[in-house]
Amino acid sequence: MTDLMVMAQIAGRRCAMPAHDVQSVIELGTVTPVPQTPDFIAGITALRSQALTVIDCRRALGFPAIEWNTDPRAAVVSVGGFSYALILDAIEDITTIIGEPGQVTGGFGAEWSRVATGMIETSSGPALLIDLEALIAGPADDVGNLSDAA
Repeated sequence: MTDLMVMAQIAGRRCAMPAHDVQSVIELGTVTPVPQTPDFIAGITALRSQALTVIDCRRALGFPAIEWNTDPRAAVVSVGGFSYALILDAIEDITTIIGEPGQVTGGFGAEWSRVATGMIETSSGPALLIDLEALIAGPADDVGNLSDAA
């Protein structure tokens, strides 16, 4: 397999998202909070006259948010006809997978088992392959709330 992957950091873990699912990487501008949405939805922002729902990936996994995120960029993805800007701890690089995705072994925790579809090897080391639909759905206790808020 030689699929291109966007490598990122979320909550201290190296993660990979298929590059064909990432429309762009943007510098995140003003994020406007939206009342009565789950806390993993940071708000909305605009990109070329298109509204993007901004997802805090740490909170979407059930981890606490961090205030010191120094990477002002976000990955823009489209899932289910809606566009999202994903706040990640860091966006590292684009690379290819070496071999086929493997099984995710235990020890990562329930947060990761919900969104990780496999473990991949890249030239820069291993990473968890992320299911974007599961990630933007939010923590297990908030699943279903995103479709109500969108």
